[in-house]
Parts: sequence; structure tokens; C-alpha cells
Amino acid sequence: MSEDKISEPSGPEPIPVAPSLEPELGKSRAGQRRYALIDRGTVRITLYAVILGVVGGFVAQGLTALIGLITNIAFYGRISAKFVSPADNHLGLLVVLVPVAGGLIVGLMARYGSQGIRGHGIPEAMEQVLMNKSRIQPRLTFLKPVSSAIAIGTGGPFGAEGPIIATGGAFGSLLGQLLHTTADERKTLLSSGAAAGMAATFGSPVSAVLLAVELLLFEFRARSLIPVALACVAAAAVRITFVGLKPMFGVPHIPAPGLSAIALYVCIGAAVGVAAVFVTKSVYVLEDLFSKLPIHWMWWPALGSVAVGVIGYIAPDTLGVGYNVIDGILSGGIAVKALVLLFILKFVSWSVALSSGTSGGTLAPLFTIGGGFGAVLGAGAVILLPSAGVDPNVAALVGMAAMFTGASRAFLASVVFAFETTLQPNGILPLLGGCGAAYLVSGLLMQHSIMTEKIERRGVRVPSEYGIDVFEKILVRESANYDVVSLGSGQTLWEVREWISSGKPGSGHQGFPVINGKGVLTGVVTRRDINGSKLSNMATISELVKRPPVTINEDDTLREAIDLMAENGIGRLPVVIRSDPGRVVAVLTRSDIITANKKRLDDAYRSEKS
Repeated sequence: MSEDKISEPSGPEPIPVAPSLEPELGKSRAGQRRYALIDRGTVRITLYAVILGVVGGFVAQGLTALIGLITNIAFYGRISAKFVSPADNHLGLLVVLVPVAGGLIVGLMARYGSQGIRGHGIPEAMEQVLMNKSRIQPRLTFLKPVSSAIAIGTGGPFGAEGPIIATGGAFGSLLGQLLHTTADERKTLLSSGAAAGMAATFGSPVSAVLLAVELLLFEFRARSLIPVALACVAAAAVRITFVGLKPMFGVPHIPAPGLSAIALYVCIGAAVGVAAVFVTKSVYVLEDLFSKLPIHWMWWPALGSVAVGVIGYIAPDTLGVGYNVIDGILSGGIAVKALVLLFILKFVSWSVALSSGTSGGTLAPLFTIGGGFGAVLGAGAVILLPSAGVDPNVAALVGMAAMFTGASRAFLASVVFAFETTLQPNGILPLLGGCGAAYLVSGLLMQHSIMTEKIERRGVRVPSEYGIDVFEKILVRESANYDVVSLGSGQTLWEVREWISSGKPGSGHQGFPVINGKGVLTGVVTRRDINGSKLSNMATISELVKRPPVTINEDDTLREAIDLMAENGIGRLPVVIRSDPGRVVAVLTRSDIITANKKRLDDAYRSEKS
């Protein structure tokens, strides 16, 4: 037998082949596929993200000023960019017409400008991330903020943060498109711009990062997290330049809660979680009702604004962004009876307006509704259980965060946001308990969130859980088959075909590494290559090898192996060791990877038998 033979189980005697006919092993991919935690591309995207953060900070100030200008013109008949509440107007019944006029303009802009301005921004951004490689229409960078400013400035019950977040995301997407970035890089830039918008509005950079992770990035990787974080820092720094370090909402000092109070805050959070489910489902029931109207959707915002105007006449504090109202709720400046009326009417006004397809946001309205409901529940707890030590202001804070948690499922972002906007460390424990309970209830009672229901209806699958990729945790050596069946490069087609036909052990494999006389890998051939070749029977196996072998190291992960298979269009990889990359020690196939995943499923979902 010659020195150039196949490994056990062996086939026919090989015939040596000239080394010049063998592909170069140096072109093998083994050892070249390594994922860096941070690379030069990350540094480049981070620089762009910081620029976006600065731009987002100024966009937030500019859009706030534009909303103020439209509010002053529409409700007070004066030219001023000062950010004011429309609640102090003296228009009387004419106030009903102001939101209707704004809704009509927004409808026209949506029909003849872009339908992308409709809605509250974040679901639309999520859809672009998941379905359109983070590409947002460039014109939305102008149309979205202007339409939102008109809707809010004419009394729409929305927060300024929604349009600012959407605008920042549009700027990030536009920058990514202009710079010809990859889809992942565009997603990072879009998320950086959106998060910067939130950080610039509320001065809450940490919760903005978490919101991006939970609703836009769908991952927790340094390559996306670092750019978003630095964009938020830049945006928050711009905000400090304009408004200083004062927290967004003023809350009286919160004392350390006792055990009984914490238990009640958890119960309040659960109750608000139920309310969040009702709020979310109500919005989409109303959307369905609007879709059945026998008129063009362009007129829906004007129609929905009738409810805004009527309720605004009854309760002027429901008009506009309502940040001052949230501040009043958290500081205990609004009586309980007024609170009940306020958060109910705010809910009706906002849900009808949002369902009509106008341009607006969800964060501030949900904070108002949740804060009011939580404050009422807190006041009830004080009356029924005075010794428990419940603080109605803390209950309002818990209600505010729990409502957003239950409706959006942005759990960590909600908890941290409530802390950052009040700077009350003793509120952390009640917030964590209340938001955790709200998330639990919401997850049990509702499949989709207020952010995902609309796009899920369009067939877009939104990730709801983020975990470590199981294939990143499994090494190749844990799944590969070390019973290697290889062919000698000098064997003839006739010999190998006869061996395959014999049905001997190993001959049923679909692919075989090709080894030269020195025991070095030169390529991989498949049964199809062997049986379908038109070469003569005396041609050697080496003549079937058309490209350098693609290999994987045994200490690489299955994720790296899967990516190599996908990139090269192959179903098996020879496994080598780093110290001797030419020696095949095992073979990894697609079936091996499927088997590894099945084992994971067994471990995750099957309980151990005692």
C-alpha cells in the first residue's frame, strides 16, 4: 500500500499525485474567522454616533421650540418659541377647532408627503430595523418632526419625545445610507439617533440606552452598545448646556420604604400592569374601528381630533405634551378627584387621537395615565392601610413607570427612566418591584405590546427575548465527529466509486476530506462530485478539488462554523487544530449542528426524571 492512503475505514489503494496539482492549504479559512469584541469599524461607527448625539441634542431643542411656536400661534395668537402649555388658553368653545385644524394638516402631509409620519414613531422604526435593513425614507427626517410639531402644537395629547426619537432615528438611518454602511451598522446609527433624542428630551441617557437595547437593537453587544451610549452622552451634554442639571420632574424627598410599603407598591404595579393591557388593547380596537370608516384615512386625524378638542375644552390639562401635569402628579400637586378625571380623560383623548393615525408619541401620555392611576391607588392605600407607610408620590412614580413597562415591555428602561428623571434613589426598590409585577401581568394577559402589535399584524416577527446565542457557547469539538473518513488525493475515481458501491463502513458519508501523501488536507469532495464527474475512471480524486479547503478549528464555536458554512455554501467543515492546521482531526456537518441544537432544546424544556 502506498503512503498516500485514506484514513480508517479505508478505501482502495491510492495513487500518488504531483504536489503541483493540489490546492494550497494556505488559502484555508481555518483560524481566520474570529469575532473581535471591538474593531476599527466600531470606532468609526462610534464617531458617527457621537455626531448624531450632538445633532440629536440640537434637534430636540429645535423641535421643542417649534412646538412652542405653533402652540403660541394656535392658542394665544402670538409669535414666540417659548414652550408653553395650551391649557391656559381663553378660546372657549373655539378650542375644539384647533386640534381639528392640526389633524387636517397632518392628514394632508401623510397623504401627499409620506405615510411614514403616521403613528408614534418607535413601532415604525422597529419595522425598518427588522424588515428594511434600517433604511428610513430620507424625507421623514423633515416631515416627521414638522407633522408632529403641528399635531402637538395644536393640542394633540402627545409627548415631544416620540417625534424627537423618531427624528433622531431617521437622521441615523440617513447618515448610514449616505455612508454606505452595512445593515448592522445602520441599525446601530438608527438606534443611536433615536436614543439620543430621548436622552436630549428627558436628560436620561442610561434609560435611553436601555430603551434602544430593548426596542431597537434586539441585542446586547459592545459593537452596538458603545456607539449608542456615547451618542446619549453627547445628547445629554447638549441638553445640560441649554437647561442645566435639574431633573425633568420634581419629586419631594422619598424616604426609605418599609416592608409593608414595598409589598403594596408591588401590588400597585400589578394593578397598573392590568391597566396597561387595557390601554394597549383599547388603542388597537379603536384603530380597527377607524379602519372601517367609509372615508379616506387622510381624514381620520381630523376626525380623531374632534375628541381631543372636546375633551380639551372640558379638561384643558389634557391638551399638549403635559410634562407639567406629570410633574404635578409626582409632586402631589393635584387633588385625588381631579386626578381621576384627568387620567381618564387623558386616556380617552390620547387613545382616540393615536388610533386615528396622526403623528404623535406614547411615552408622556402613558406616564400621565400611569402616574395618575398610581397616585389614586396610593391615596386609597393610605386611607385603607395607614400604617403601611405608602407614599402617594412614590405610588405615582411606580404607576408611571409600571404603565410604560406593561404597555411597551421596556422593563429596565422604565425603571431607570423613573430614577433618572427624579434622582430619588429610595424609589429604586419600589420601582423595581412595581415594574416587575407590571411586566409579569402584562406578559400573562397580552401577547404583543403597544410597540409591536401593529407591525406583528403586518407579519413582522419582533424578538421578545434576548439571550446569548446558544451556538456561541458550544465549541466545535463538542459536536464534531472524530471518526474521520477521508480519501487519498492520488486515488482514482474508479477505486473510490467501487469502494462507495461496496457499502463498507464509512462509504455512506456525503462528503470526504482529501488528504495527500504527507497527511495534509488538500480539499473536500462530495458523493455528488465523485459520482457526477465526467472525468475518466483513471482520473485522481485531486482533480475533483476545485478550491482550497474551508476548515474550522476545534476550539472555535458552532456560530463561527455556521457562518463559514453559509458564506461558502457548504454543508461540512474539516476540523483542524491550531498548532497543525493541515491535519484533519474531525468533521463537522449540518446534522451535527442540528443534533447540538436538539440537545439544547432537551436541556431547556424537558425536566429531569428522578
